Amino acid sequence: MRLQRRGTRWAAALLYGSRRAPIERTEMQVGPFRLEVIEPMLRTRVVLDDNATGLACDLTFSARTAAIQEARQTLWSGDRRAMDSTRFDQFGRWSGVISHPDGGIKVDDRTCYGTKDRSWGVRNVGERDVGGAPMPPPSVFFLWAPLVWDDHISHAIFFDGTQGEALVREGITAPLYRSEAEIPGVIDGLDRRMATARHRVKYVPNTRLAQSAEIDLVDIDGHTTTIALDPILKFQMKGLGYGHPQWGQGMWKGELETGGESFDPSTLDPLARENVHVQQVVRARQGGQTGIGVLEQICFGPYRPAGFSEFLDGAKG
Repeated sequence: MRLQRRGTRWAAALLYGSRRAPIERTEMQVGPFRLEVIEPMLRTRVVLDDNATGLACDLTFSARTAAIQEARQTLWSGDRRAMDSTRFDQFGRWSGVISHPDGGIKVDDRTCYGTKDRSWGVRNVGERDVGGAPMPPPSVFFLWAPLVWDDHISHAIFFDGTQGEALVREGITAPLYRSEAEIPGVIDGLDRRMATARHRVKYVPNTRLAQSAEIDLVDIDGHTTTIALDPILKFQMKGLGYGHPQWGQGMWKGELETGGESFDPSTLDPLARENVHVQQVVRARQGGQTGIGVLEQICFGPYRPAGFSEFLDGAKG
């Protein structure tokens, strides 16, 4: 993806790619895009070669934490398991270059932080299984908040039911290493699991987009650390295929197909189904500390704590 200025606003330009999944799972190339594992669980390279869109990149992710596995997440829709999965997360930084028709961007690992994650199991992506009795539209409330501080990371994961009841509550902290060379192994055993976590979200009126949020991490002794989150920049997750009507994850597009599109995020209908799932870059505040990270959110269907009563109504002004 790239951002291109249009007058006083920015447009997002994206390249999509799809192919038949190979039997050899280490084969990680789709058209001009490829993923290379340089050092397992330490360094990964992402390359987008020259193509018709004019977008290209050569980026390297270097880990700054050991791998952190989230707890198993099992959700039900009636008598069907809608989700039964887990994922691992790893925090690090990016370096390299991004090229586009308007110029280039140098990605400096001194200022460009990030996370990588991989999930496995049953997830509600791809084309729907239409066998059997029809199911009602799914309701889901999800928050995912990986945050980077000066010397550690914190992470929180939430799934709620329609009444706000806790389905998944997880809070984690872990040490942040200065470089991948200091990481003692794939896991370091130093991640600290909270007893529980809580969230409070204030929404932009007439949307389901977080205007601000607070997360409480509650340790096993009952001590609570409150983190305040202030959004800076919004990313539409349909750019990664989530909920995209034509380029959704797991949709059959043929043996090999690539495409692209461009849109101005500020002009999108925030309550259109494909636009509700977002990540926002956030500034984080915890006591006297400041950090940076992401707040990912999706909310479909009624959700009583926010006053949502329909499938996609917005917050009251």
